[in-house]
Amino acid sequence: MSGIKNWLAGTLQDPRRAPIFAGALVALTSLFQVLAPFNSLAFLLVIVSMLVVGKAATSKWVKLGLAVLVTLVVIPVAGRQNGALTYLCVQMFINIALALGLNLVVGFAGLLDLGYIAFFAGGAYVYSMFGSRQALEFMPESLQHLFPLGGWWFWAAIPIAIFVAAFLGLTLGLPVLRLRGDYLAIVTLGFGEIIAVLAKNLDHPINLTNGAGGIVGITPPSLFGYKLDTTLSFYFIGIVLAILTALAMYRLERSRTGRAWAAMREDEVAARAMGINLTKYKLMAFMAGAAFAGAMGMLFAVKQNFVSPDSFSFLESIGILAMVILGGLGSLEGAVVGAVAVTVLKLLILKDLADFLSMTVKLPPAFNIPQYQPLIFGLILIVMMIYRQQGLLPGRRPTEDIAQLETRTPKKNTTGKSVGA
Repeated sequence: MSGIKNWLAGTLQDPRRAPIFAGALVALTSLFQVLAPFNSLAFLLVIVSMLVVGKAATSKWVKLGLAVLVTLVVIPVAGRQNGALTYLCVQMFINIALALGLNLVVGFAGLLDLGYIAFFAGGAYVYSMFGSRQALEFMPESLQHLFPLGGWWFWAAIPIAIFVAAFLGLTLGLPVLRLRGDYLAIVTLGFGEIIAVLAKNLDHPINLTNGAGGIVGITPPSLFGYKLDTTLSFYFIGIVLAILTALAMYRLERSRTGRAWAAMREDEVAARAMGINLTKYKLMAFMAGAAFAGAMGMLFAVKQNFVSPDSFSFLESIGILAMVILGGLGSLEGAVVGAVAVTVLKLLILKDLADFLSMTVKLPPAFNIPQYQPLIFGLILIVMMIYRQQGLLPGRRPTEDIAQLETRTPKKNTTGKSVGA
């Protein structure tokens, strides 16, 4: 076993063998996926092969080409026969964007947010209220002929959903500027519950959300007159939104704002002493993290064709936080891996395990494995905290050897005097 592990590690680190091995691995797993679209093992092998490619010592263009092959060719081809596969991938892209957004707040800025699902709900309800017949319940009669909005309004509503979610982030950020740790977590938890209660009770005196009954019949997006109401259409929309979210996070992490968040995360007192405006950057963190959740909330609404307060419970916030912790706080790659792992565990592995046990073992009718999902997540987090506290792919923080800094010879100018001496 150790010999195989050493060979694999050596192959992945060899610039000559790594591209060939990565290409062959992706080709074999992709062929398996296309030939067996209903096989869960095939999809798991495709994901594992992409993780291996990410660790291979090859150029970024090779990695990008293989990723394009899998996401734009292999999965859509297999998904045409197995709609459940593309449905799983759509939910995966939604969770990736949510994990990246929460990772910005918790991982980059160090602000524990237990009510993150509230921003997701804000984006979902913004489009659902006007993109369905629910708008006829509260709009004036003179304007009712405009509703429900057409599918092309979906694209125009994305900036609106981002703005509404960012405003909710600002609303949350203002009262918690002086709070840290447990106190901050409690307030954000309360904020998430407030949004859920509002969604459940805003059916009177004006029926905005239809209360606990939820909103159904949401207009799907359309493009150039074509209705995008299939799971495959949502798959490509999810890819675009997830990639845009990842690119934005990548740029933010390496910007001046990202460095300010990192300083604030490590020590607020030291960050304030360095001249960092904590009020400004805390609000920016809450607003930026919320904005991406709002955009994905719209995709969730049209994918489900239904939204209700039950879709945005506290357990959903915990699930997103579990993705971030499992992947690694402050790590973009970790947030993506954590979101993929939790989504596959929730929608594929637990489901297949339940089906397998129901066929092989006579279990009581009341015993339903998917119902034990929170217990399984809790056990996973306990194991992670014991054996790998930094997550699967912990964030890399730049460090410098202090001993080398102390012994470094000062530069000399043309006069022979040490500069800065």
